[in-house]
Amino acid sequence: MNTGSPGRQNGSPGMVPGGAKAYDPRTLVFIWRRPPGLAPAVQCAWPLTEARMTPASPSTRRLALLLAGLAMFGPFSIDTIFPAFLLLGDRMQVDQVAVQQTISVYLLFYGLMSLAHGPLSDAFGRKRVIIGGLVLFIGASIGCALSRDMTTLLVFRALQGVTAGVGVIVGRAVIRDLYHGADAQRLMSQVSMIFGVAPAIAPIIGGWILLGGGDWPLIFWFLVLFGVVLLLATGKWLPETHPVEARTPLSMRELLRSYARMGSNPRLLRLAAAGAFNFSGIFLYIASAPVFVMQHLQLGEGGFAWLFIPTIGGMTMGSFLSGRMAGRIVPQRQIAIGFALCAVSALLNFGYVVSVPQIMLPWAVMPIFLGGVGMALIFPILALAVLDMYPHQRGLASSMQMFIQLMINTVVAGVVSPMLSSSPLHLALGYAGFFAIGGGFWYWERHCERRREVLTPIE
Repeated sequence: MNTGSPGRQNGSPGMVPGGAKAYDPRTLVFIWRRPPGLAPAVQCAWPLTEARMTPASPSTRRLALLLAGLAMFGPFSIDTIFPAFLLLGDRMQVDQVAVQQTISVYLLFYGLMSLAHGPLSDAFGRKRVIIGGLVLFIGASIGCALSRDMTTLLVFRALQGVTAGVGVIVGRAVIRDLYHGADAQRLMSQVSMIFGVAPAIAPIIGGWILLGGGDWPLIFWFLVLFGVVLLLATGKWLPETHPVEARTPLSMRELLRSYARMGSNPRLLRLAAAGAFNFSGIFLYIASAPVFVMQHLQLGEGGFAWLFIPTIGGMTMGSFLSGRMAGRIVPQRQIAIGFALCAVSALLNFGYVVSVPQIMLPWAVMPIFLGGVGMALIFPILALAVLDMYPHQRGLASSMQMFIQLMINTVVAGVVSPMLSSSPLHLALGYAGFFAIGGGFWYWERHCERRREVLTPIE
C-alpha cells in the first residue's frame, strides 16, 4: 500500500469481487468497493492526481465564477427578503408565522423539484436544463413582485423553489463531468468560497433597498435582474459537459427504480445525512435571522450583516482551506478537523449564551464563524463522495443528495426555527444538536468503512 503523501495515493490498484478495481479505502473515504445497487461494470475509482476535462473545457476561474453565480440565485431568493419580513407582514396584514411560510414553501418545492433537475440534465444535457430553469425563475420572480396577497405570493414562491435549485444541483454534475479527485475538490471549494458571499450580501442588499425608500416588491425585481444576468452569462460561457452519447434516456420507471436504489443505499444515506445535518446547525441561525437580529441583538433592517458576514465569512474561509488541503491531507482527517471545529464552536456558543443575561456583538456571532469554517471543510468531500458512487448518474446522485438536504432544511425553517428562535439558549442548543447528529452519521460511516476493510482485504 502506498503510504506516502496524499497527492500520491494512486498506487497500484487491487481487485475486489466483481472485477472492479479499488484503491485502498483507508487513503480516501470516497474510493470504495461496489456499493449496493451499483453494477460492477460501472464501478470506478479515481486517483487524486488525475484530472479529466472535455475538449471544450473553459478556464477554471471563469467556470468557478459562473457556477458560483448559478448557485447563488437559490440563497438570494431566501435571504434577500429577510429584512422585509416586518414590512411584508404589515402590507399583507398577516403575522410573522405566516410570513415565515414564504421560506418554508420555497424550500419545500425546492427540495421536491431537486429530484428532477439531475435526471433532466442526465437526459437532455447540463446547459439546456440550466437555461430552462433560469427562464422559469425570472418569470416566477416577476410574479412575486406583482403579488398583492399572501396566497398569490406563496404560489410564485413555490414556482421560484421549483426552479432555483437547478444551478447548484446541475453545477455539481458539471464539476464532476470535467474533473477528477483533488482537482474536483479544488474547483468545488472555489465555487463554495465564491458562492458563500451570496447569503452574506443578500440580506444586506435587501436592507439597502428598503432603507433607500423601496418597498418589498423591489427586492423581487432585483432577483429578476440577477436572473437575466445569469441567463446571458450561461448562454455565452457555460460549455455543454454532458455529450449526447453519454446521456441517459428519461424514463419514469427507470427513474423511480434509480431513486429507490439510491434511497436504499445505506452509505449514500449516511454520507448525505452527515452533510445535511451538519449544515442545518448553520442554517438554523440563517432561518431564524429576522428574530435573532431584530429581537435578540436588537438591531434594525440594516443589521443583518452582523450575522451573515461572520457566518458566511467562516464558510468562505473553510472553503479556501479545503481547496488548499486538496491532495495534501487525507480526506478523513480533513473531515475530522471540520467536525472538531464545529464541536468547539457549539461549546463556545452555549457557554457564552448561558453566561450573559443579554447577548451582544461581536461575541454572539463569533462561534458561528468557527462553525462555518468547520462545515465548509466537510462539505466538498462528502458531496463528491456521493457523486462518485454513481459515475454514470451523477446528476441523479446530486439531486438525491440535495433532496435530502433540502427536506431537512424545510423542517428546520418551518418547524424547528419557529420553535427555538424565541430564545438564544434554545438556538444554541439546536445548533449543537444538529452538529452532533451530523457527526454521528459520519462516525457511523467510518465504523462501517473499517468493517469493510477487515472483511474484504485488498490484495
